[in-house]
Amino acid sequence: MHQTALDARHRALGARMIPFAGWEMPVQYAGLVEEHRAVRSAAGLFDLSHMGELYVTGPDAGRALDAAIVTTPSKLAIGRAHYSMIAAADGGVIDDLIVYRLGEQEWLLVANASNAETVATALRQRIVGFDAKLDDASLRTSLVAIQGPLAADILQPFVPIELSSIKYYSGTKTTACGVPALLARTGYTGEDGFELFVDWADGVQVWDTLLEAGKSRGLLPAGLGARDTLRLEAGMPLYGQELDRGTTPFEAGLGRVVKFDKPGDFVGRAPLEAAMEQPRKTLVGLKITGRGIARTGYPVYLPAAPEPCGVVTSGTSSPTLGTAIAMAYVPPEHAAPGTALEVGIRSQRASAEIIPLPFYRRST
Repeated sequence: MHQTALDARHRALGARMIPFAGWEMPVQYAGLVEEHRAVRSAAGLFDLSHMGELYVTGPDAGRALDAAIVTTPSKLAIGRAHYSMIAAADGGVIDDLIVYRLGEQEWLLVANASNAETVATALRQRIVGFDAKLDDASLRTSLVAIQGPLAADILQPFVPIELSSIKYYSGTKTTACGVPALLARTGYTGEDGFELFVDWADGVQVWDTLLEAGKSRGLLPAGLGARDTLRLEAGMPLYGQELDRGTTPFEAGLGRVVKFDKPGDFVGRAPLEAAMEQPRKTLVGLKITGRGIARTGYPVYLPAAPEPCGVVTSGTSSPTLGTAIAMAYVPPEHAAPGTALEVGIRSQRASAEIIPLPFYRRST
């Protein structure tokens, strides 16, 4: 079981630690709802050092990545990023990724902790024959994220660049809190914010600096629990719940990510072309209008039908909206907004209605 460089900091703050994808991680500190609301109203500080950081470099790195994943990293401008996926040969999703272009011949792919080793292995195999190499920096990189409407104000005194010049899904090499950093305007909460990739030991200085600076502004340390409820409100998929080997991007409502118009072939292309035409299921948002909270794995029914037609992938009581919400897979013919459904919650059925995703969108 790995510990991040911030493990002692989490324990000193009274965090409840849990095993997660091979790491000991904080699930909450003061409490999930309090941390969630801090991110929506002020700012939250997250330790995301369990994520995988995979650098692909070399003269053919861009072309190699075009062939390895579903997007076209070679077309990214230096300093920009995009959301992507790496597909299996049958079109199933191995992982979803954020891809950053850092230089003319340098890209960074950020993978989920549970899949980092699998993604690294697949990429190593897929770049064979190209003048490119992969460097797995996952165990020597700390990743600290500050998220929320006050994130830029809190971070600004500790970076030498004007944060307003950094666009969403952009990143730049700079310094932060006195240490070298890759600063990216990305996140997984539905709020504005920044992610700081630094050397392993430097994560402590970044964490301490921002935690102290943000205290008077309402910033709280936030754990995996709040990160999950935040991303669910924002309609963002989580690998292992909305995404897996048995699901295609089109079924998850993410078909726009797959670039069939790029030059050359890529792994999973033919099955994904077929999947685009015949999705087996559709990801929808549910507002639970009856009593109870829908949880992962709960069955979804058409009203009065004896057998389930779908399954809940994620569910919670939304701290922001004040109601129970969920994401679920249902047959495409029953996926229209306004459709009445039922969710099996223990021995009862709770009424539900399909509503558009995301459940929450920040004001701009």
